[in-house]
Amino acid sequence: MCWNFIFPGGIFTETHFKRGAAPVFVRKNPVTLPDRGAVIGFIKKNAVMFIALIAAVATSFLLSIAMITACCIIFIKPEPLEIAEEKISLPPAKTAIYLALFALSIVIVFHVIPYYIGLIVVPLALLFLERKALGKVDYMLLLTFAFFFIFAGNMARIEPVREFFGSLLEKNTLVFSAMSCQFISNVPSAILLSQFTSNYRELLVVVNIGGTGTLIASLASLITFREFTKRQKGQTRRYIIEFSAFNFAFLIILILFNTFVI
Repeated sequence: MCWNFIFPGGIFTETHFKRGAAPVFVRKNPVTLPDRGAVIGFIKKNAVMFIALIAAVATSFLLSIAMITACCIIFIKPEPLEIAEEKISLPPAKTAIYLALFALSIVIVFHVIPYYIGLIVVPLALLFLERKALGKVDYMLLLTFAFFFIFAGNMARIEPVREFFGSLLEKNTLVFSAMSCQFISNVPSAILLSQFTSNYRELLVVVNIGGTGTLIASLASLITFREFTKRQKGQTRRYIIEFSAFNFAFLIILILFNTFVI
């Protein structure tokens, strides 16, 4: 068994890669994923300010792509890509509805309309359009991260904790935020630490690069790990070792780059 794609936030196996490597680039794309949407909530600035902050740290994305490409050239054995020839057609009506739901999610992220509207509309739409999809959701994983958010909110209200994190972030927001991500994941960590600093630029960087490192640092990493263990029995230890080696190497490089270069 060989790796077909390595990226910050996870490692794609041959199966994942053949099913589409787009999520690899989405993970490090600075204008996608709900990670960046969460930042808007605690930055409390308008969309223009958010986009300006993204533009300021987008070089991390370019460096990540360069490192991914280098890893593929050095470590990945070339293999022919076999694509099954099958005609795929998208139902026009259902596709239009899904695009509308996606647009609704985007405007909710930018606080154009209240979030509870999406919380009602999206599940109801799926209930009628794709009822089976609701049964395939990993609710335990979602609950785990929901508890991370609750934990982050409660910790932020404890005065000794506020003083402790405040003193750490005064010394180095980027490094200590990245360390926090390794234990409570990147987005809950960013929301927690936003209570103790106004250095939003480095918090935005951490939401991106803090997903590298441990498996728990990113929800995407846990999903990838779960899918891998389903398909590759007896390879869990090797996966964790190689995952950790590549991810921590990426994390160190990205922290050094954002500390001393940009």
